[in-house]
Amino acid sequence: MEEENRTYTYTYSARQHEEVDNIRKKYLPKEEDKMEQLRRLDQKAAERGKIVAIIVGIVSSLVLGIGMCCTMIWTGFFAAGIVIGIIGLAGLALVCPLYIHITAKDRKKLAPQIIALSNELMK
Repeated sequence: MEEENRTYTYTYSARQHEEVDNIRKKYLPKEEDKMEQLRRLDQKAAERGKIVAIIVGIVSSLVLGIGMCCTMIWTGFFAAGIVIGIIGLAGLALVCPLYIHITAKDRKKLAPQIIALSNELMK
């Protein structure tokens, strides 16, 4: 019997393998791992507080601006402008405590889920 010269050649391309993996990931269903869930829950705890604080801040700034217009531009509304401006300033002063209160409340509500996930990750 005659020996045949059989050789196996293999070429590995890391760049090609990486590109194939990236394309494949686009079509696979997304599975959220525990660390991503933990990050998402942490962000969710502050989300509602941010939204409320931004809305109150914008409205209070506009009220303060109206008060300033009443005192500086529109004649005859000076006293009303002072009152409206003080209301706007009070609203702006409440933004930070409002954010802290809402965020603490939401964190307290999400604490059991976050602690359970973090305990699983620490194992």
